[in-house]
Amino acid sequence: MILRFTPFASLCLIAAVLFAAGCQSAPDRTADHQADLEALYPMMLGTFSSAEQARLDPDNFFNIRLVMVPIWTERGDGYWLYVEQAAAGALDRPYRQRVYHLSVQDDADAPLRSEVYTLPGDPLAFAGAWARPDVFEAIGPGDLELREGCAIHLSRQPDGTFVGATRGTGCASTLGDAAYATSEVVIRRGLLSSWDRGYTASGEQAWGAEVGPYLFRLESADPPEAP
Repeated sequence: MILRFTPFASLCLIAAVLFAAGCQSAPDRTADHQADLEALYPMMLGTFSSAEQARLDPDNFFNIRLVMVPIWTERGDGYWLYVEQAAAGALDRPYRQRVYHLSVQDDADAPLRSEVYTLPGDPLAFAGAWARPDVFEAIGPGDLELREGCAIHLSRQPDGTFVGATRGTGCASTLGDAAYATSEVVIRRGLLSSWDRGYTASGEQAWGAEVGPYLFRLESADPPEAP
């Protein structure tokens, strides 16, 4: 028996094949993105330092300690991290404290996202929180304030490196004469490159490193010891 297809039937067959292929590829992509998230997460944990960069180029970079530790690990909506940056000479008084939320997003160009939140009340009350694990038991994500427009949108490169950045001028900044801030990051095992800059409304740089990003090298996969 010879089967003959009308043009309409042929189009229907092609559409059915394409639809089936699409249904199979979407879950695969989601699984790949989740695997990327699982790979990124441990790269961001631990104690990092820019000491080497500051020693080699003291005119442009300070010795900064960066600590990132997991919080709310029982949640199933991605990963939450407490992030603390402090100058080496004032480790008990960090100048930046944030909470990051890592998750998968529906974006083919940058399927991973790191949202940025500020802490309630006096942030210094959370300084060194890794030594006081009960600090975050009293609050939850609903107590944080999302920094609109400041999310980092990330993608995994063929070599396993993660590259990301903020988008546009929507991340507001009130530091100095700045109107907005931008961030660019490159994350690989043992090294985190971060370039945060603030700009005036006219686009002139108001704060941040001028010659290149800060290079934070991993000192320990664990947080610092309690003071």
